[in-house]
Amino acid sequence: MQPSEVRNLSDSELETRTRDLEEELFLLQLRRSTSQLENPMKVRAVRRDLARCRTIHRERVKAS
Repeated sequence: MQPSEVRNLSDSELETRTRDLEEELFLLQLRRSTSQLENPMKVRAVRRDLARCRTIHRERVKAS
């Protein structure tokens, strides 16, 4: 997900996306610990998307 795509989301959509990414990251880490993860790079991508969402959320909170 590109930063411009995240910036176009509304506040509620951004919160929902953040919660979904947190849940997905948890499940990926669980699968990785049990050696059932086929693509370990997926964890990296989800972590980066989550960081983007959190950063943009912080920017919006700070601006208001």
